[in-house]
Amino acid sequence: MSDVLPAAKLAHMAATRSSGDAVERVLSRQDFANSRAEITQWEGYTPTPLVSLSALAAEIGVGAILYKDEGPRFGLGSFKALGGSYAALRVLQRQISEKLGYTVELEDIRLGKYKDETAQITLVSATDGNHGRSLAWGCQRFGAPCRIYIHAEVSEGRAAAMRELGAEVIRISGDYDESVILAKREAEENGWFVVSDTSWEGYSEPPRDVMAGYGVMTAEICESLQQAPSHVFLQGGVGGLAAGVVAGLRQHWRKDGPRVVIVEPELAACLFESARNGEATNFAIQQETLMAGLSCGEPSGMAWEILAEEASDFLTIPESIVAPCVRLLARPLDGDTAIEAGESAIAGLAALIAARQDADLSADLGLNAQSRVLLIGSEGVTDPEIFAKIMGGADAV
Repeated sequence: MSDVLPAAKLAHMAATRSSGDAVERVLSRQDFANSRAEITQWEGYTPTPLVSLSALAAEIGVGAILYKDEGPRFGLGSFKALGGSYAALRVLQRQISEKLGYTVELEDIRLGKYKDETAQITLVSATDGNHGRSLAWGCQRFGAPCRIYIHAEVSEGRAAAMRELGAEVIRISGDYDESVILAKREAEENGWFVVSDTSWEGYSEPPRDVMAGYGVMTAEICESLQQAPSHVFLQGGVGGLAAGVVAGLRQHWRKDGPRVVIVEPELAACLFESARNGEATNFAIQQETLMAGLSCGEPSGMAWEILAEEASDFLTIPESIVAPCVRLLARPLDGDTAIEAGESAIAGLAALIAARQDADLSADLGLNAQSRVLLIGSEGVTDPEIFAKIMGGADAV
């Protein structure tokens, strides 16, 4: 098999899928329709490219590699622009409607009709970077105050990007999950409103809206393809991206939808552990992964409901292939489009290449020369300094 990346051993968990209707119940078709109707009206909206990496597909022995490049999304560099901003708008809608005693329209909030009310509603969240940037961008557009909590390992470049969008950024000494706890506590103490991409008991509406926003991306993919991919490799994190994409794909293609493979860093494998245990399971992060956006130890309960029914396989990848895969995309094989991607964007591609280097794993995943694999390039260069170090040859930064 191809040696375009260093050889790597992946951990694989073949899932025991439960039966149910989560792809219609947790995220309804109407949820997706509502988010799309709103987001496609935002200034700067345009579909992001679905890039065919034909030379790389031929090199590793699959029929097609389809890479959804979210780098250009709204100038924010990430698919998160679809989720956090939309969820923020929905929180504002609920709170203003409750205050005024009638339902206000999303468009009217967006256009500033309720700017006085909006200015009194503070929105907060914890983030590894991209969700917080999306929330800050939305708050700036809609006129709401914004507080973002980041953990010790979030790069200063990502923190500065959120400040430039008007957010107050609070850095803690702990990890991501500790920043989530602090954001929740201070919101409760001060009457602020959490806009999170992960759910917990009693908290579901904003995470549902975040995932519904991601459906815009999935709709763009489905409308551009004549047939379903055979596989989709999706990065993990808390699971919101994967669950939102899977629900959209399954609603569109039904039983003909692709085989779902979830990919995580071996350093932050909460979904892998959840699959092992058959229930949502926390993972104790001991060391931060280079894939900062995937450094999550606690899965979203709502996302897990979908993934437990729809994901066939769970993989973890080592750190050793992350930076080389970023470089491979930026300096592609002859004939392929060069893509500048962030560290979290390449998880699915790195796993696919590594799987094709392992005949037994390829067989277990049903990968062959006819496979057509969809990947979500979830971010572009969200931290130029880190990207420059990677492109300069650094494999850890």
